[in-house]
Amino acid sequence: MDLRASISLLVLLLGRSMALPVMEDGDENEIFFEEPDSVDMTVTGPSGLIVREDGDENEILIEESDSVDITTQILATNNASSELLMEGDLVVPRTRNALACWNNNCLWKKSSNGKVEVPYTVNSQFSSAAKRKIQNAMATFNRKTCVQFVARSTQRDYISIENRDGCFSSLGRTGGKQVVSLQKNGCVYHGIIQHELNHALGFYHEQTRSDRDQYVKINWNYINPRMTHNFKKQRTNNLNTPYDYSSVMHYGRTAFTVQNGRETITPIPNRSVKIGQRQGLSTTDILRINKLYGCCEYDLLHPMVKHRISLRLLK
Repeated sequence: MDLRASISLLVLLLGRSMALPVMEDGDENEIFFEEPDSVDMTVTGPSGLIVREDGDENEILIEESDSVDITTQILATNNASSELLMEGDLVVPRTRNALACWNNNCLWKKSSNGKVEVPYTVNSQFSSAAKRKIQNAMATFNRKTCVQFVARSTQRDYISIENRDGCFSSLGRTGGKQVVSLQKNGCVYHGIIQHELNHALGFYHEQTRSDRDQYVKINWNYINPRMTHNFKKQRTNNLNTPYDYSSVMHYGRTAFTVQNGRETITPIPNRSVKIGQRQGLSTTDILRINKLYGCCEYDLLHPMVKHRISLRLLK
């Protein structure tokens, strides 16, 4: 077999392996990925990024490694955003100065069939490849929870996924059109898409839990004094679930740091625990979605229960 044929075969085999679903195994939460609709042709770009050749522009879609945590990526992208944001990526309505979601009034409505439909539109500025990544990120919600992202027809309340100046979302359902911003160059990553969609379902960041001080230490001396409000604890409904270091909603170690490399968040008692992953929803993230929205029946393999279980929640 000549060299050209060998290279062609290698590319084909690598493409096949990239099309397989991936799971992170071990003691930590499983991270769920979906199988892509097709194998994408990508090339390595600047700084080790993998970029997709798409017409006249190269659109950054995924990274070669997971060395950059989710908060670093989001905050870097949101650096020039004109939006009024709290906690880095939560939109604060200009009619009030705080986030609020009382008495479940910001939850999406459940249909008589037990499904919670979240209508959405995707702005035409996104390439077909980016749209596939968005739909692929939604597929985990659709398969593993009763929350179903559906293309909008005439529904009044819906999310509009747009290419604005950053990665951000409102907290829960706000009524009418609400924007989930996924800036093309910076936000179209599997985990970041799911992170922002989870905000739209009503979830805060993990480290703002009311009981967070038992699990992480906030290093206030390394936080920009003007940014300390981003670390305020919220009156969260923890849904009788454990603190989840591997949640896609958890800040990374150096969020809002005043000095490169200095940690603003340190896990306790084991400081080596990883936080800030941006690969995708953890099993506890999925469990919470189903509990919050009262999904009557669902199967879930949870790391704390080493066998498949069926949970039935009372309406």
